Amino acid sequence: MTKRQFIIDTGYDKIPVEGQIHKNVALKYLMKRRRSLLMTRDPGKVETLYSQLPHEIRIIGKSIAKTYTISWHKQGLEQFQGSRFTFELDNERILKIDNLFT
Repeated sequence: MTKRQFIIDTGYDKIPVEGQIHKNVALKYLMKRRRSLLMTRDPGKVETLYSQLPHEIRIIGKSIAKTYTISWHKQGLEQFQGSRFTFELDNERILKIDNLFT
């Protein structure tokens, strides 16, 4: 499968990316956000980053846009717990678009 052009719309930013399918593009972006939370040591900054996490993300392709609802969960309070911040993609809504990239 070849990589295609997508736009990630978080409500605040529109980020152009390449990927194969809508869901994989969303997962890759959310894992980067989660990793930045896990690598931050300052508790105040962690809370700020956690409050800024997207709860709805829209992946816009050439002809279809898919919107995913995300549920974020805090698992533990220890410093080195690997799965401290987990997420679930809950819903998927599909919207057809007419030539966004042309």
